[in-house]
Amino acid sequence: MPRLVPLRDQVDGRATVATSGADIEDPSPEVLSEAAAAFGLLASSARLHIVWALAQSESDVSGLAERVGGALPAVSQHLAKLKLAGLVKSRREGRRVVYLIDDEDVVATVQGLVGRFAERAGHPGSLRRVRGLGA
Repeated sequence: MPRLVPLRDQVDGRATVATSGADIEDPSPEVLSEAAAAFGLLASSARLHIVWALAQSESDVSGLAERVGGALPAVSQHLAKLKLAGLVKSRREGRRVVYLIDDEDVVATVQGLVGRFAERAGHPGSLRRVRGLGA
C-alpha cells in the first residue's frame, strides 16, 4: 500500500494526495454515495450476520433465519435489500431459493472488520476461515 503524505494540490476540484511515486485521486461523489449505501446496509447487525453466514456457505431463507435467529419474513426482507444492492444473489433449486454472496470484496471487508472486533473482544477463536479469504 502506498504511503500517504500531506495534501499536495487539487486537480479539477478534487484533492490529490502525493504518494510514493503516484498520485491518488479522491473518489467521485457517485462512488462515495454507492459505498455509503453499501455501508448503510451493513450497518444493521441482522444484515451483517446474514452476509457473514452467506460468506461461509450459501443457504435458503429458512436456514438463514434459523442460523441468525431472525423471523422468516424479516430475514427475507433483509435478503431483498442486500440483493437489490448487488451484495447477494439467488438461484432457484426446484422450489427452493438459495442465496449466496455476489461480491467477494464485501466478504473481505466484513470478515476483516468483524474479525478485528472479535479479536478486540478476546474471541479470535470464534472466527473461521471464510471462503479461502483467511482469518
